[in-house]
Amino acid sequence: MADSLSRRGFVGAGIASTLALGLSACGGSSSSEGKGGKVTISVNGMPPKTQPVDRKWYEQDVRDFEKSHPNIRIDAREGYMDPKTFSAKLAGGQLEDVYYVYFTDPSGLIQRRQGADITPYLKGVPYVEDVAPAFKKVFTGPDGKIYGLPNGQYSLGLIYNRDLFKKAGLDPDKPPTTWDEVREAARRITALGDGIVGYADYSKNNQGGWHLTSWVYSLGGDIATRQGGRWKAAFDSDAGRQALTHLHDMRWTDRSMGTRQLLQIEDVQKMMGSGKLGIYMAGPDNIPTIVKQFERKYSEFGVAAMPGTATLGGGNGFMFNPKATPEQIKAGVQWIQWKYLNPARTQHDDKRAKGGDVPIGLPLDRLFTARTQAEVDAVHARYATVPQTNYKPFMERNSGLTQKVEPPNAQQIYTVLDSVMQAVLTRENADIGHLLGDAAKRVDSILATVK
Repeated sequence: MADSLSRRGFVGAGIASTLALGLSACGGSSSSEGKGGKVTISVNGMPPKTQPVDRKWYEQDVRDFEKSHPNIRIDAREGYMDPKTFSAKLAGGQLEDVYYVYFTDPSGLIQRRQGADITPYLKGVPYVEDVAPAFKKVFTGPDGKIYGLPNGQYSLGLIYNRDLFKKAGLDPDKPPTTWDEVREAARRITALGDGIVGYADYSKNNQGGWHLTSWVYSLGGDIATRQGGRWKAAFDSDAGRQALTHLHDMRWTDRSMGTRQLLQIEDVQKMMGSGKLGIYMAGPDNIPTIVKQFERKYSEFGVAAMPGTATLGGGNGFMFNPKATPEQIKAGVQWIQWKYLNPARTQHDDKRAKGGDVPIGLPLDRLFTARTQAEVDAVHARYATVPQTNYKPFMERNSGLTQKVEPPNAQQIYTVLDSVMQAVLTRENADIGHLLGDAAKRVDSILATVK
């Protein structure tokens, strides 16, 4: 998405950002085997030097992996997925053997045969069978074969101010689970006065369209669906009308969204950080930003799952160069599992993170099925530096929601949907039906380019 959520990785149980700032190193795919039968694999995703702690931990992990896997050498490189240069790097032999992608990338890469089938190399690999089906599906092709593995994910939910809940007579341990309950909570929080806003939402720089997408998903709808081999807009629907009607009624009937609109993430985080906002839609990783930037306490904030039946999620993972050798693919799978899909290392990662300024225990990167995830959660609870009871509502409900990814050509679609959000939040008499119908026609044109 437009802000940092969908491009953010997490170190261990912490939130040290590994957002790519540098370019990948020169050179292409490494040779398959070196002296003594060793396999060298090039992998990207190494944190840049501007993130010294992340970089130090990553380099230590490479050394530890190579020690425990003496026949594999990791040629680690900075850099992440850049759609503008990807095809040229692949054609020119410059693409790494194991390369980082966002959840919006695999379907197109698989269709264009720009990722290797790794299904034969997954048998017997620890914990791979325990990855949640929703995240395996992201890397599964129409042929049923698997082309990659996840290493991080996020789900949108609700961030809320527990103190304002208490002052408004609401139970902070039982946050809203429906949009009607969100509306009532926002109304009661706004009634506290003193400039306090009950609920806020984004509506510009593509962030409004992103959030409207999550609203529609939560109400059982879709933004785009594939019909007869072609993508078509799907938000001119009951779910779309319900979402915008909820927003309209909170904004204009209840007056619980304040008078200032055309907001983006920084504006809303500032409102929450100043203690003047009750609820907004976001992922759990927003909390450390608010705590650090505005000198708040973790105990002040809670996280609830998205109301309704589904949520917009995203994340990242790794795919494999189709030109890589079988030995390289097998080694790459071992590296990804060991480094990122390894509950057995959770304690090691948490102990290491606890020695730095990293919050442990936020409900992030929940990649596994219930039983395995519970084992990971138990370790996080042992080393937690944040109040996990504040996140219990999110953890209890989120796994039961359908996790849906962004639509194709998401950023172009979000630009269109921004204008819909803006109209509803700035014009009391906005015609919701007309807005949705007009936006659907524009989005159909955008989707016509999807191959």
